[in-house]
Amino acid sequence: QVQLVESGGGSVQAGGSLRLSCAASGSILAIGAMGWYRQAPGKQRELVAAITSGGTRNYLDSVKGRFTISRDNAKNTVYLEMNSLKPEDTAVYYCNADVVNRLGGRRDYWGQGTQVTVSS
Repeated sequence: QVQLVESGGGSVQAGGSLRLSCAASGSILAIGAMGWYRQAPGKQRELVAAITSGGTRNYLDSVKGRFTISRDNAKNTVYLEMNSLKPEDTAVYYCNADVVNRLGGRRDYWGQGTQVTVSS
């Protein structure tokens, strides 16, 4: 069993910053790509940022230059540093990880989601 536990969401004013964390635990042999998605009310879930095990990053165009994704492979943790937040960043943020478990199985896992609210 693998679990992803997120933390760091909250409410901020426009222009503020937040840092999200997501720690994976359980029967983990290896983790490939990790990422952050978000879903605003009435909208589809979208990929915000992703990072491979080797450190290659990609970002949603609207967050480039404001958000930074990073990971600590020793801690099986992925982070999302969010600066210059805008009201349109308001959403539930979910982390995702491509996990190989100790039985050799491989699948995506999701965190429970953390609310980010940016007020104008």
